Amino acid sequence: MNLRLDWVYKHPKRTARHQMISDYMSVNEALLLEEDLIKTGRSVHCQFFDEDDTSWTRKELLTFLKKMETEPHQVKAYVDGGYHKETSEAGLGMAIYYEQNGQKWRFRVNERIDGIEDNNEGEYAALAYVFTMFEHLGIHHQSVTIYTDSKTLYHQMSGEWPCYEETLIRWADRIEAKAKHLGLKPTYSFIGRHLNKEADQLASQALEGIFIEGKKEQTKKR
Repeated sequence: MNLRLDWVYKHPKRTARHQMISDYMSVNEALLLEEDLIKTGRSVHCQFFDEDDTSWTRKELLTFLKKMETEPHQVKAYVDGGYHKETSEAGLGMAIYYEQNGQKWRFRVNERIDGIEDNNEGEYAALAYVFTMFEHLGIHHQSVTIYTDSKTLYHQMSGEWPCYEETLIRWADRIEAKAKHLGLKPTYSFIGRHLNKEADQLASQALEGIFIEGKKEQTKKR
């Protein structure tokens, strides 16, 4: 979750007051900013607002942070969809990185589905499966970053390109409905294939009938 801080600035030697609004920032950064403004004595009134324009008190935010420590947060997902034209099957691969209880974790899983028309639909199917796994892991009500090497998926889901294919529109609607249900705000990031090798390999293994699902504690930064 990201927040902005609204406050009234008062100069110590002047009567004029000015309404100030910050950029969006993390919860911890917003709390530190409010603390600093209070120390200066130049802030008359501070309010926290999230990206849905819902207001929060300091007490509510501290409770939120404490709860988040026991739930998955700082989520990053790498996703890829492979496609087999002869069988109309898609291999779905994904690696989800997150923090929980002060530890860093990686969850890897793949799946194979049939009835897929082309590679683009395979990429959309993989993205839909990521949101299913988010729910499985208990990831909800936060911002998540999703990495893909599919230009079509990236540009369309980011709203930069229009989507005219009815099949892909149905997938996009399903994905957006799932994100809304979970209270997730996805940010999509395009990366080169060499940076998406893990998800690509998982997708290929699914097409070969090699299925993987597992969680592992991480010792290195991603």
